[in-house]
Amino acid sequence: MRVGLNATSFLPGQMGGMETYFRNLVDRVQAFDHDNEYLILCDKRFAGEFPLPNPNFRMEHINYAKPSPAWFVRGIGRNIFNRDILAGRMNRVKVDVIHHPFTVLTPPDIKLPSVLTFWDMQHEFFPEFFSRAERLKRQRLYRISAERATQIIVSATFTKECLISRYGIESEKVQVIYTGYGSEYRPVDNSELLVAICAKYGLDRPFLFYPAATWPHKNHKRLLSALKLMRERYAFDGTLVLTGIAMQSHSDIQAEISRLGLTDSVKILGYLPAPELPVLYSCARLMVFPSLFEGFGIPLVEAMACGCPVVCSNTTSLPEVAGEAGLTFDPLDVEAMTVAIWTAWSDEEKLAGMRKRGLVRTTLFNWNDTATKTIAVYKKACGAA
Repeated sequence: MRVGLNATSFLPGQMGGMETYFRNLVDRVQAFDHDNEYLILCDKRFAGEFPLPNPNFRMEHINYAKPSPAWFVRGIGRNIFNRDILAGRMNRVKVDVIHHPFTVLTPPDIKLPSVLTFWDMQHEFFPEFFSRAERLKRQRLYRISAERATQIIVSATFTKECLISRYGIESEKVQVIYTGYGSEYRPVDNSELLVAICAKYGLDRPFLFYPAATWPHKNHKRLLSALKLMRERYAFDGTLVLTGIAMQSHSDIQAEISRLGLTDSVKILGYLPAPELPVLYSCARLMVFPSLFEGFGIPLVEAMACGCPVVCSNTTSLPEVAGEAGLTFDPLDVEAMTVAIWTAWSDEEKLAGMRKRGLVRTTLFNWNDTATKTIAVYKKACGAA
C-alpha cells in the first residue's frame, strides 16, 4: 500500500490542534509502519518540518501553500472560473489512498481514494461567530468533503453524530479515533521549577486555570460572571489565570474584567512557551473549561495527565473526553457554572479523587493507538483490508 499524506495546506504555527495532530501522526506512523510506503505532499518551504527517519517515507513538493504565486492563481481559478488547478496535480500522484488531515479534501474533486480527518462543524451550531465569507466557505467545502471522502476519521463520537445528523453521512464510513497528548504532559514534582514559574507570573494565591485563545465560543465572559458570583457568595479569594493567543474577543474580555471589578482576581498571561504549560497545570488547583463548542478538547487531556482536576462544559465532545474524571456544567448557565467550580474548589477530598481518576483516564488518549488505528483506516479506504 502506498499512502499520500496531504500537507499542501500545512502552515506551521498557525493551525493549532490540527498541526499538533499531523506532526504526531507522521512521527508515530513512522515508528509503527515499516511495510507500507508514504509520500508527504508538502510545500517545499515547510518540508523540513517533518523528520523522516523511516526510509519508507519521502517528500514530494507540491507548492500551493499560502502565501505563494500558485496559491494566488489557484484562488482566482476557483473563485472566478470554478476550476481548481490543484486537482490535476493531485490526481497524478501515484498512491493508493490520500489522507487529508485538515477537515476538507484538498482539492474537493480529487479522484483518488481518500481518508479525511474531520475536526468540527462549529459554524452549523454558532454561525454568529463567523464572518459571512468564512461561513460561506465552510458551508461550501465541509459538506462536500465529507460526502466525497472514502473514509472519515473523527476524534470524538459527538463529531461522528454531527456528520450523520447534519450531513447525512453513513455511520460505517466514520471511524472514531482519539488523538493523543504529548509525553511532556505529566505531573511536575520539581519544587524549584514550580516555585520559579509561579514567581515569574506573580501567582501567589491558589488559582483556577483556563488555557484558551480568546475566540467567542470559548465563553470567557460567562466564566468571569461566575468568578464574580463566587467572590460575592463564597468569598472566593483565588485567582483566575487565562492563557492563550489573543483573538477576536480579547478586548471585550479585558473590558468585562474591568466592568465586573475583577482586575485584582484575573491574570491574563497570553501565549506561553510550551514547556511552561505542564508546570502551570501542575500548579493549578483546578482547570475550568467553559467552551461552548469543541471538536475534541485536548486541554482537558493535558490537564488530567498533569494531575490537574477538570471542571468543564457538558456540551459537544467535552463530556466524552472528561468522562467520570471531570465535573460538568451547562456553559450557558452562570449559576450552574459557579456551583460546579466551587463544589470542586472547596472540597479537598473531591479534588484528590478527580486527580486520581484523571490520571487513569488519560490512558485512553495515546498517539501510538491513534497511529495504528489510522493505518487500519488507510487499508480499509484503498481496499487492502
